[in-house]
Amino acid sequence: MLRRIPLGALIGLIFTSLFFLVAIFAQWIAPHGLGDIVGGVWEPMSAKFVLGTDNLGRDLLSRMIYGAQTTILIAVLATLLSFSMGAILGFAAAVVGGWFDVLMSRFVDLLMAIPTLIFGLVVLSVLPSNIVTLIMVMGTLDGTRVYRLSRAVAADINVMDFVEAAKLRGEGKWWVIFAEILPNALSPLVSELGLRFIYAVLFLSALSFLGLGVQPPDTDWGGMVTENKNGVVFGIPAALIPAAAIAALAISVNLVADWILNRTSDMKGGRGNG
Repeated sequence: MLRRIPLGALIGLIFTSLFFLVAIFAQWIAPHGLGDIVGGVWEPMSAKFVLGTDNLGRDLLSRMIYGAQTTILIAVLATLLSFSMGAILGFAAAVVGGWFDVLMSRFVDLLMAIPTLIFGLVVLSVLPSNIVTLIMVMGTLDGTRVYRLSRAVAADINVMDFVEAAKLRGEGKWWVIFAEILPNALSPLVSELGLRFIYAVLFLSALSFLGLGVQPPDTDWGGMVTENKNGVVFGIPAALIPAAAIAALAISVNLVADWILNRTSDMKGGRGNG
């Protein structure tokens, strides 16, 4: 089985699985507590502190592990929200059409006309800064991109013969959406799922870097970059380590998403040729 997986996809699977396992079992594998001050400020890497300490003397490895849990949890929930909301509304707009399609499309166009980061900063500066608010804001803003893709894909599938046949059989709109359109729209949606997850990680990190993301005492990788950014001028890598983790997670998930997209495309092509 592993021999059939391209090297790039295999590397992506290994790193993605590692990140998710660390996030799931963070409380059991972190050597110290999230806020425990266990050493001096910005101590170098050593046998005692594998990644050194941060700007307050907390173990950086433990902070990285807990930060992975927060970063991945928020990104996963925001991605699931954006896809469940964007895909269902996009499919519904394509199938129902009429005033519903026009109303939803113009509303999405209005949201997308505002730069996402600026919109997020304005909303989060007014609403309470907590994890639930972050997930709702990120999922809603990201859902506009999913809506556009879902509507475009569903509009093409909706005019195909097998969908018309289902309508002639008397199938309802929800049957057409979930039984006819959704299975045939999985290939582009799976690819978009990986991209949206990566975007959620980067968006969350940007918000935390600007001080409106995850709030202390919790932490995420973007917030850790902010906390330790002043150490860079002294040659201290405490801010570069979470930044590298963000990049590694984004690249590994992208490799897996590309591989899944190629597999689903090949399978569909094979069925079509048969």
